[in-house]
Amino acid sequence: MFGLTSLGVLHTAIALAAVAAGIVCFLSAGGISMRSTAGRTYVITTVLTCLTGFGIFQHGGFGIPHVLGIITLIVLSVAVIAGQTRIFGGASRYVETVGFSATFFFHMIPGVTETFTRIPVDAPLFDSPEDPGLQTVIGVFFALFVVGSIYQVLRLRAGQRSVAAAA
Repeated sequence: MFGLTSLGVLHTAIALAAVAAGIVCFLSAGGISMRSTAGRTYVITTVLTCLTGFGIFQHGGFGIPHVLGIITLIVLSVAVIAGQTRIFGGASRYVETVGFSATFFFHMIPGVTETFTRIPVDAPLFDSPEDPGLQTVIGVFFALFVVGSIYQVLRLRAGQRSVAAAA
């Protein structure tokens, strides 16, 4: 199916579950957090997406997608630790929020790339990951990540100010 191996199909299904859980988090709480079931689902399925991705070598050996998987796991770990400890002091909530949002953006890179270089089956929208049109689409997702992260940080700050004013 769409040139995917069995592992590729499993990987894609898990990744779609992660993206769906992330969207639920953004829509219901404005961000991803381990304090919700959807947030825990996002983290678990993101880890599984990365792990299953390490076994996929459709484009040769170890490559950029595998590096992105490692970076995702590192950023995800930092976000989880920031959310469960005060290791970053007063910045912990910000590190958690922006970290989780970054991992969601990381999902978009291979998701958009693999989708648009395979579909429609007979004439994919883009020829390769280097296609300038595809790079533009990824750039739009990056801009959404930046704007969304700024919004989340401002919202966190406003929440902290209202808590401090009430005290």
